[in-house]
Amino acid sequence: MVAVTADANLLTGFRLRNAEQHLGAYGIHVHREGHEPVEHRFRADDRVNIYSGSKTFTAVAVGIAQGEGLLGLDDAVAGFFDGVPTAARNESITVRDLLQMSSGNPFNWFEPASESPTDIAARWLATEPVRAPGERFEYSNASTYLLGRIIHAVSGQDLREFLLPRLFDPLHIATPQWFRCPLGFPEAAKGLHLTTGELARLGRLLLQRGEWEGTALVPAGYVDAMHTDVVDTSHCGDEPEATAGYGYQVWNSTVDGAWRVDGKYGQFSIVLPEQRAVVTITAHNERVPFDLLRAVWDEVLPRL
Repeated sequence: MVAVTADANLLTGFRLRNAEQHLGAYGIHVHREGHEPVEHRFRADDRVNIYSGSKTFTAVAVGIAQGEGLLGLDDAVAGFFDGVPTAARNESITVRDLLQMSSGNPFNWFEPASESPTDIAARWLATEPVRAPGERFEYSNASTYLLGRIIHAVSGQDLREFLLPRLFDPLHIATPQWFRCPLGFPEAAKGLHLTTGELARLGRLLLQRGEWEGTALVPAGYVDAMHTDVVDTSHCGDEPEATAGYGYQVWNSTVDGAWRVDGKYGQFSIVLPEQRAVVTITAHNERVPFDLLRAVWDEVLPRL
């Protein structure tokens, strides 16, 4: 791996903003093509829960599986769960609908662990949709969890096992830990623990359209579709960063061309194709995590 160097000019503004506004950053990592990476730590570089940043890893697994001919994005979700009782209207929901969180199924799996069903997939399949697939974006942990279970159905490996040789090992992410559901499957939508730099490697892979050190890990066309085959999120409140559109488990951003991995409390890996750069943050901000994004737009982006 390339050594990390200091660059005070690049990150001074962000560091000051973090202190003045109490943004809660743990670390920030900047990758720029043709330059050594720049990183600043605000606390120890421990692995932390990247929350919904985990979703993008699951989406990448789907892209890899598609590239291996194991599934198609227009395949019916119910077809991967033979023998599981399924509400009739669920039978038309596709893998793409799960990726874009537009299935119409209202079981979103936001319950506390103590109230979670033992078999999340069975609960989702048995729940009657409230609208047609593709009609409306509705943020859903269950959609991502189902994608993880589909990976197991087509490969015989759980999501983490599937990604170890195909993604984690090539990215030099050793023995990643992932919270598991009551049945023992990785939670897929959340619960993956990484350092800032490890999360940054996913952002760099996405910037490079799925290529890593000369090897195509994810089909380039799939990575392109992740942030161009988007659904409307304009109904998702007044926060501009939440209304710019949603792709395959990634969000589009207010900056032209920018898109991001996005997890609760401020876990971000922001892909900036025009600048050929990636800015990655891990944090704990319970107030307005999007203020971290605004600090990047104001303090880092102009210096790239």
